[in-house]
Amino acid sequence: MSIQIFILGKLMEKNSYPYLLKKQLSEPIPFDKMSGLTESKLYYNFEALSKKGLVEIVETIKEENRPDKQVFQITEKGKQTLPKLIYKLFENAKEISEMYVGIAYLKFVDKQKVINILESKVQDYKQMLIQSKEIKYKIQVTTENEGLLNFMSDHFNTKTNNTIHFLEKLITLIENDNV
Repeated sequence: MSIQIFILGKLMEKNSYPYLLKKQLSEPIPFDKMSGLTESKLYYNFEALSKKGLVEIVETIKEENRPDKQVFQITEKGKQTLPKLIYKLFENAKEISEMYVGIAYLKFVDKQKVINILESKVQDYKQMLIQSKEIKYKIQVTTENEGLLNFMSDHFNTKTNNTIHFLEKLITLIENDNV
C-alpha cells in the first residue's frame, strides 16, 4: 500500500513515469534500496493502479534506442482514493516507520482525521501499558525466569512509551501545521 500511496502522491504533484520516480527515490539518499523498492515492484504497482482506474497513461515518449516511457497521471478516482489509502495506512500501521509515506502526503488529507486516528493509537498504547503491568503481577516469578521477565517487561515498556512519545510529537507537529 505504501508504494501505491507514494505513486499517487507523486502524481498529485506532477505527471510522471515509473523510472523517474525510482530515480527520485534513489537520489540523494537511496530510499529505494533502504525500502527494498525495485523497478519491477514499482512497475507492478503502476499496473495495479492502472487496472483499478486510479492512474492512466497520458503520453508515451519515444526515444531512439531506448524503451518507450509511459507518462502517467492520476485520475479523479485516484484523487478520491488517495486520502482513503492514507487514512487506512495510519490506522493499520504497527510502527511509526510504517507511517512515513502517509506523513509525507498529509497535505492531501483532512489533518484532523489523522490526528483522531493517532490519538486513538496513543490511547491503545497506554491501555497496553496498563495491561502489561497487570500481566506482570499474574506471572509466577522465580529466580530462573526473573531476569528474562524483567528484560521483556523493560523492553516492552520502553518501546511502548517511546511510541507514545513520538505519536504525541507527531500529533503536535500536525496540529501546529509543521508537517
